[in-house]
Amino acid sequence: MKLAVAATAPVGADVLERLAAKFEIAYLISRPDSPRGRGRKLAPPPAKLTAERLGIAVHQPDKPELPEPVDAVVVCAYGLYIPPRLLEQSLWLNVHPSLLPRWRGAAPVERALMAGDEETGVTIHRTVEALDAGPIAARRAFPVSPEDDAGAVYARAAEVSAELLRDVLVQDEPRFEPQPEEDVTYAEKIGPEDRELDPDAPAQELVNRVRALSPHIGARRGDLIVWRARVGEDGSFEPLEVQPAGGRRMAYDAYLRGRR
Repeated sequence: MKLAVAATAPVGADVLERLAAKFEIAYLISRPDSPRGRGRKLAPPPAKLTAERLGIAVHQPDKPELPEPVDAVVVCAYGLYIPPRLLEQSLWLNVHPSLLPRWRGAAPVERALMAGDEETGVTIHRTVEALDAGPIAARRAFPVSPEDDAGAVYARAAEVSAELLRDVLVQDEPRFEPQPEEDVTYAEKIGPEDRELDPDAPAQELVNRVRALSPHIGARRGDLIVWRARVGEDGSFEPLEVQPAGGRRMAYDAYLRGRR
């Protein structure tokens, strides 16, 4: 099988590396380099860095294109709309880190953690024009512990994704089952308002928000980013690791001492 991967974000880079250990990857399709950091200098996406390290050819079109025909394309955290004309050219398999049809959309891990879900998983489905609505080839659940943040869930999802993809890709004709039409929920993209920690909200809700946005985005209380937190013995919200504006990450106790 001639295989390509379409990926941009860190979880896509992780899946790419795991797949490359078992399959020959013809090329990676990734989004163009984008400005990052305070200097807003162009920086390559994580999946590109992984592909270059592995010696895999990289293509970064502004709009998705297949530079040469392949039998299948694995899509994982790519971030661009794939038009129907491309979906007709190959088998496109989408890696989605949730138990579809729950949490279709851009931020399934973050929304699952914000909701306090105790279980999530990975779904491999055929990419179709409708958002994350394609028939399912493989699906596996795993538990979410109260200590897990988004980084831990994404890492587990990448591991499970690679295992499921290996099983699907060795089949001559993968079998697909339609998604259930009930219990559909949507994971909207994370916006600035999602980062704010409302002091009047329940403590567990605030802790879940911190978990959902760590270690890649960060929840905010004013100008202070909160990376880790817990519910205290008295039921209050207790930050554990924070980052003041322009500063580094530190224990919350150290931050308080520095303000005295």
